[in-house]
Amino acid sequence: MFVTWRLHGTLPVFGNYTDDARAFAQRDLLLDRSTTGPQWLRNPEIAECVVTNLPDGAAGRYELHAFVVMPNHVHLLLTPWIDLAAITRTLKGKSSRQANILLARTGTPFWQDESFDHWIRHPRQFEKVREYIERNPVRAGLVERPEQWPYSSASAHRLKPVPPSCRVSMN
Repeated sequence: MFVTWRLHGTLPVFGNYTDDARAFAQRDLLLDRSTTGPQWLRNPEIAECVVTNLPDGAAGRYELHAFVVMPNHVHLLLTPWIDLAAITRTLKGKSSRQANILLARTGTPFWQDESFDHWIRHPRQFEKVREYIERNPVRAGLVERPEQWPYSSASAHRLKPVPPSCRVSMN
């Protein structure tokens, strides 16, 4: 499954994502090129907190195949083993609590409520989506090669230790 969600307050002109691939691609391009609205995920501590939470829920919930955390949105390619809404609720909930602590924000939404999801139907589409996700920082002009973006499954840095600020207990 291909899943995308964005920060609260991005693209206010548009409503929810739809399952229309062309409409999704247009909105994603607007997100990639946006110079307005929240871009909290540009902050390395906050982007790292989102990345850190991705494998946290994987055990028994989903298999993560690819991901990228962009300045204002997230893309995942995963195989869900439970209801997708439960997966996104957990990922968005943990990361938003941690980010809002780091940003000293209280009582304010971090993520938009909705997300976009699309079932992957064959291996060729799987590879196309994986490439789309990992090349997103290149298309957005953030790096020249996918492996240069530190908040992506294409990056070799994924093995570095979790920063102390992301070890906030959420019990």
